[in-house]
Amino acid sequence: MKQFVALARVSSREQEREGFSLEVQQDALNRYAEAHDGKIIKLFKIAETASKTDERKAFRELIAFAKKNAPGLDGLLFYKVDRAARNLFDYVELERLESEYGVPFISVSQPTDSNPAGRMMRRTLANMASFYTEQQSVDVCEGLQRRIQEGWFVGKAPYGYRNVRKNGRSVVEIDAEAGPHVRRIFELFAYHNLTLDSLSAKLNDEGRRFRESFPKFPRSSLHAILKDRAYIGELEFRGQWHPGKHEPLTDRATWDRVQALLGGHVYQSHEMTYASERIVCGHCGHPITGEKKTKKLKSGDRHYVYYRCTYYNVAGHPRSRVTEADIDRQVLAIFDKMRIENEEVREWVRAVLRSQTKDSQADSLAQRAEIQRQMTLAVGQQNRLVDMRINREIDADIFAGKQTEVRDRIANLKLQLDVVDRSNDEMCDLAVKVFELSQALRQKWLTADYATKRRILEIVFLNCRLDDVTLVPTIRKPFDVLVEGLLVPSSRGDRI
Repeated sequence: MKQFVALARVSSREQEREGFSLEVQQDALNRYAEAHDGKIIKLFKIAETASKTDERKAFRELIAFAKKNAPGLDGLLFYKVDRAARNLFDYVELERLESEYGVPFISVSQPTDSNPAGRMMRRTLANMASFYTEQQSVDVCEGLQRRIQEGWFVGKAPYGYRNVRKNGRSVVEIDAEAGPHVRRIFELFAYHNLTLDSLSAKLNDEGRRFRESFPKFPRSSLHAILKDRAYIGELEFRGQWHPGKHEPLTDRATWDRVQALLGGHVYQSHEMTYASERIVCGHCGHPITGEKKTKKLKSGDRHYVYYRCTYYNVAGHPRSRVTEADIDRQVLAIFDKMRIENEEVREWVRAVLRSQTKDSQADSLAQRAEIQRQMTLAVGQQNRLVDMRINREIDADIFAGKQTEVRDRIANLKLQLDVVDRSNDEMCDLAVKVFELSQALRQKWLTADYATKRRILEIVFLNCRLDDVTLVPTIRKPFDVLVEGLLVPSSRGDRI
């Protein structure tokens, strides 16, 4: 009995146009094998849902199998020539199997002789298939380009919008349910001093639902929404942003403010107080990382956060882990040592903080001058771009990309002028508040959110290391004096 290897390939458009499916091809291939006293020992299928990677993988597996089993094969079966190869490179591989390995190429619905005329006919059919594939790709790209120029998304609209058909065309409109959620997300994050976690909790408290299957807004989705320029009326195509016809869900000033507050930081799925290189390992010096564990109990799930070295699993490294609660207790013990009663000491600390504030203000002035210099350069660059476009020295795509980049830079620089002063004032104000509330710092810590705790750690601790399970911080001045107490080896009788 003869032995054949076969390939069946189909795409959704071809199936609809030509009326054949994988099953139709498979039946035709089996009938051919049976009519020639043979059987198919291996059938490769490429379905309409296959990606280009999966399609190439299946074709390579076919070639490898045919080469390995060439002595026992009586032919490669295909429904049509264009089912065998979508480009000339693939067809050359099939012809090499026939000429070098002796495995005949057999098209069951387009039979050709194994002679020069037959091979010329197959090559013509393969060339036509390759032309059709390439032309289809060009047509699709041109269609997408036209849609972008008209101001419409080329795929599914982002969250907050929905795709609808009007007058036979696919357009985008605001989703009546999700659209207001997006507006509220930008408003809360821009003007209500919320982190991603507290933003998610706030939306949940307001009764806003992300999706039916996942009611609470995930942090990752909130971050993606806040970074998406589609909500200011733009759409992305091939790495460039273009004006869109859809209605914006937030204004440009709010969106720019959100970007300044996000600060360009990479999204992190978890906010852990002592992670993100806040602490290093006392054994090897590598950063301490956090991991969240969930323990299922009858009374409900309980969540625990553990901290360990990033090289925890390396051979010879101590396998020490410490819970967040244990580190909290050590931090609170340090805060307890800062409690002082003497008013003279408190006034001395205030004086030190005021002197540091003067240094910070000088740095802010220098930073402001640098930002203003950069803004002058950016405005000049924007004017030169307009002149180059008017003189047709650059095309529309390059102009659009560069103009967007420069426009965003100018908007960001304007915000930085406000952020510099505000950040400096917030930092200094928070330092004074931490000192003034040192008597009640324990209560402050226990009620603080993630962002506030991180800021407190930055103010109080210069750096920290974890020796086994013991936190060893280097404390900033003047907090180190508060921790040491009034009597230190360098003290004199009339001063601290």
